[in-house]
Amino acid sequence: MIYTVECNYAEPASEAEWNGFYSLEKLPALISVSGFSTSQRFKALSGDCPAYLALHSVDALAVLQSDEYRQKGGGNFSRWQAHITDWKRNLYAGLDRAVAVGADEYLLISEEGPQALIGLGLTPFALHAVALDNAPAQRWLAKLACTQARASDLQGLNVYRAMTRQLRS
Repeated sequence: MIYTVECNYAEPASEAEWNGFYSLEKLPALISVSGFSTSQRFKALSGDCPAYLALHSVDALAVLQSDEYRQKGGGNFSRWQAHITDWKRNLYAGLDRAVAVGADEYLLISEEGPQALIGLGLTPFALHAVALDNAPAQRWLAKLACTQARASDLQGLNVYRAMTRQLRS
């Protein structure tokens, strides 16, 4: 299952520090939780989406309800909470493990259907919301080499660049 966390951050003066905390402390803490197998963080380059996205591979919803998750990673944003906006969490079925996106690739997400991704010659992965916010109910994702990306081809897609490498348990 794929656990997604999305948000914007509304305080430019502390955004770099927050990003450092999330990428260097929070992701490693999450990947140490039993039931997490991958974690990776992204920044949106275009699209109608929050600026930040984290993709985690988890075994089941129960992982996110566990004491271990709450102690190690869930909800420890108190220092930055006032500046986090548009926060969304979803759990998706359809893919057991999130795709790893390299520094020379983009993560592309469509909420309108797989056609735009197929039109780029990609094979999209279909995700269906099963818990938490349940919105959007469906998403399709694929990765594309940066050298193959043309802005005119990416219209209507949420385009992300990896902020971190994919961590694995």
